[in-house]
Amino acid sequence: MSQRYYEFFCPVKVIAGKAALEHIPYELSGLGAGRPLLITDKGVRAAGLLEPVLEACEEGGQEIVTIYDDVPPDSSTHVVKDIAGIYRSEQCDSIIAVGGGSAIDTAKAVNILVSEGGDDLSAYAGAGVLTNPLKPFFVVPTTAGTGSEVTSVAVIADTEKSVKLPFTSSFLLPDAAIIDPRMTLTLPPHITAATGMDALTHATEAFTCMAKNPLSDAYATAAVKKISNNLLKVMDNPKNADSRLELAEASTMAGIAFSNSMVGLVHALGHATGAICHLPHGLCMSLYLPYVLEYNLETIREPLGELLLYMAGPDVYATTPANRRAEECISAIRKLRDALYQHCKLPRTLQETGNVEQDQLDRIARVALDDGSIMFNPREVTLDDALAVLKRAWG
Repeated sequence: MSQRYYEFFCPVKVIAGKAALEHIPYELSGLGAGRPLLITDKGVRAAGLLEPVLEACEEGGQEIVTIYDDVPPDSSTHVVKDIAGIYRSEQCDSIIAVGGGSAIDTAKAVNILVSEGGDDLSAYAGAGVLTNPLKPFFVVPTTAGTGSEVTSVAVIADTEKSVKLPFTSSFLLPDAAIIDPRMTLTLPPHITAATGMDALTHATEAFTCMAKNPLSDAYATAAVKKISNNLLKVMDNPKNADSRLELAEASTMAGIAFSNSMVGLVHALGHATGAICHLPHGLCMSLYLPYVLEYNLETIREPLGELLLYMAGPDVYATTPANRRAEECISAIRKLRDALYQHCKLPRTLQETGNVEQDQLDRIARVALDDGSIMFNPREVTLDDALAVLKRAWG
């Protein structure tokens, strides 16, 4: 699995801790920005999460010019076009995204339109299309899972053509990611669980896929350790700010890891299941992770065995025979999923979701084979292989 050549890139400034939000005005002024547009969704606003952001900006003498709070769970080119229109009419000069993956992806896409001009977002889809830096852009994540605050990708639905447009460019990366535990204290248990497992999957796939490298490994293993040590603590005590911060940091670390080393079959199956059955991404990650690890087992035995140290701790690692550590790591992931099921009924099988029909498995498998993530899976995947994994995940 060793790489003779690799690249590692993460120019995002990370501002983390219990007063991170208060640094936003300083960061804006440092880039010569004074008229930010804040992009978020109804859920974030209803949870009262905008107040600390607005107060921090106000105390720092920074006025938020306007707020767009109607980003849907699956954002579209229409939404992006509407927000870009507001940005222009209000003469804004910067963007602050407050929310989960959808709000952040939407803000990235808005930044493309307001920086490049025009209303046709599809013209910028693909990789390497953008050639110039975009407007000042800051991200305040409110979930500890997606890692979108440190990734150079965005996905936006074109509802007229019924396709999802991918955007990839280092220019999409925010100028800073603001990681503040105040933003995740009110996350409901099932979202805490699903996003925690999303981050765990990012880190695990980053550590076992074909493009892994020593630097992404360091971020991935640190993320796994933080998640395994803190996810159940937060489930038991949702107001535990220290553990909430640990999970938020783990999400960012896992995002840095997988954006440099890529992901694999878990993501390919998850993207396909999300598109066909409309299941949340984090849930799909949690659901498929152990089944894909079992499929890849003989190809990833060494790194997966090493991951047991971070997943279960030094005592379990030391007392497990070297040739059983990979299986024990999968077992530890299954135990974590069982504990989350006890806490909030986070589904462990496709059957437990109640949203998937058995006759959809073939279509999910076919769509997954066309997903870009599958290129970096450590073991070749045929249609029959993908179907076999889906049948095991059925229940």
